[in-house]
Amino acid sequence: MKNHHAAHPADFGTVLGEAPGGVAVRSSNYDSIADEDMPARDWFHSTIDGVYMGYKWQCVELARRWMYANHGYVFEDVAMAYDIFRIREVVRPATGERLPLHSFRNGAKRPPEPGALMIWNEGGEFEVTGHVAVVTEVGADHVRVVEQNVEDAVWPDGRPWSRELPMRKRDGGYTVDCTYDDGEIIGWVIQTGDPTHAEVELDDNPALFEIHRHALAPAPAAKASWLDPEDPIQANYIELMKGENLSKDPADMSAYYTVSATALREIRRATNELHRMFMHATNQVMKDDALLARFNLPPALWPRIRRSWNNRRNEMITGRMDFSMRPDGLKLYEYNADSASCYMEAGFLLGRWAEAFGCNAGRDPAAGLHDALVDAWTETEIDGVLHIMLDDDLEETYHALYMREAIEKAGIRTHMIQGLDGLQWGEDGEVLDAEGTPIRWVWKTWAWETALDEIREDLAEDEENLRLHRTIDRATQPPRLVDVLLREDVMVFEPLWALVTSNKAILPIVREMFPSSRFLLNTGYELTDELRASGYAAKPIVGRCGANVSLYNRKEDLVAATDGRFEERDTIYQELFRLPQVEGRNAQLQAFTVDGAFAGVGIRVDPSLIITTDSDLLPLRVVTDGEFLRR
Repeated sequence: MKNHHAAHPADFGTVLGEAPGGVAVRSSNYDSIADEDMPARDWFHSTIDGVYMGYKWQCVELARRWMYANHGYVFEDVAMAYDIFRIREVVRPATGERLPLHSFRNGAKRPPEPGALMIWNEGGEFEVTGHVAVVTEVGADHVRVVEQNVEDAVWPDGRPWSRELPMRKRDGGYTVDCTYDDGEIIGWVIQTGDPTHAEVELDDNPALFEIHRHALAPAPAAKASWLDPEDPIQANYIELMKGENLSKDPADMSAYYTVSATALREIRRATNELHRMFMHATNQVMKDDALLARFNLPPALWPRIRRSWNNRRNEMITGRMDFSMRPDGLKLYEYNADSASCYMEAGFLLGRWAEAFGCNAGRDPAAGLHDALVDAWTETEIDGVLHIMLDDDLEETYHALYMREAIEKAGIRTHMIQGLDGLQWGEDGEVLDAEGTPIRWVWKTWAWETALDEIREDLAEDEENLRLHRTIDRATQPPRLVDVLLREDVMVFEPLWALVTSNKAILPIVREMFPSSRFLLNTGYELTDELRASGYAAKPIVGRCGANVSLYNRKEDLVAATDGRFEERDTIYQELFRLPQVEGRNAQLQAFTVDGAFAGVGIRVDPSLIITTDSDLLPLRVVTDGEFLRR
């Protein structure tokens, strides 16, 4: 969220003022925090009586803390502040008692009142997350609120509120205006048993969640040249695809898919909410040995994984969420939070196809992907050479070259290391590249599981062997992948903790923590009667690219399966929610995250019920709802 800092914002945690009930309102000026002052993520968790209030000192944290201090109840944990407008009850943690909560759309005939929560939509001033404030005073033409994570200025002496918002009455309703031009207030939420004038949620037209396939007219010529073989990124793609092709089917050169603007809004919202949920779940796993044991990770690595999580500079750059979208819902299959692919195709290639062949339908929903990557790399503040490590693989090569463009545009110097040849030992077990440059910052195309396979094979569970600088004779043996990636002073993207977030063993935990999320499928470690009744997918917890997945219908008939190298891994069971069929092909939407936020979406299609690494990536466009329904 952007922040209207004062000329001299108060340091993080400074009490700005006091809300009714003696609740302190604090500064969230994160720029003022020194790493040594708050080195671990848990230090940012606000709790009272063992009840989690939120992340210090954000807007949702104040709203929950104010409710708890004044009334003894809280609303459920939410990924985004705007989600509060959808909540329909609060709960008293001490007794489990549930009380009704009603939402009133801005302009409703019931005005806000002291104790109500004012809710802002995502976008503008409150991009991505939305915002929430507590109403403390209501006048004839104004509303006063207390809030966190906005101005971070100490209130003037004697003033008991953060901000005053204009309110006007028109046509029997009450409208509250934000004091920022680009902030939009959705409405207010009141704990009351009286639903008069409350919001009645209307579902979007289910037809807006279909996916359509179209063909260009005229179709591109069979041998049309539209890529630049002199560009290494495009040259590697051409070699992999054996020509300037999108798939093995010539008809796909003129094909594109569309989704509605409403669908894109839902995908964006789901992606942002789910990322927050997975971060909450990852934190829960890090605190619980019994949960972490579910992930089939060497116990000797647990302390390192936890240190990686607690290092606040060690953040994700990229991730990809795989969705099934049908008229009856948008559901997440999994979160690929480690070495996610398809960025080059979505962020460059398919936009190039549209430009070359004049596909002017709607807009490209991944057009901003490259710029988002540049911004994310700029935020890392890398102060040396970033080594890009990859295998001798065509897809990894063009993916790495595309990422290098964004990294270097962010002002970061890079060296590419393809394979492990040329690595050499420096002092004290430090690893150097072929030119003698120490490797201290790494972005990799390899999944962390590749490094773990090396550990499992060579080092087993010997904790002394996991002291990597003592594992081999450096005089006779060259550095291995683990000697680079698991060295304590090397910062790796994606971070080691992504082993937890990307492992499908986290899916049952996320579902348990957020049972009311409309984006999550029922998932468990055991096959239950409920899962049998719905049909289910059996997935290895560390499988990749759709490998070793089996789908069973409600009669427990096997309807589809893939092979692979993960058949001996533990399994999770997920409610069967099939992909939509679009003119004979199953279509899966892939939402890309950059720095933890939605950055674009693409589509992958296949005649098979299970999407794999061989499934086709084809052009996707977003059109207005009206245009979508007319086609």
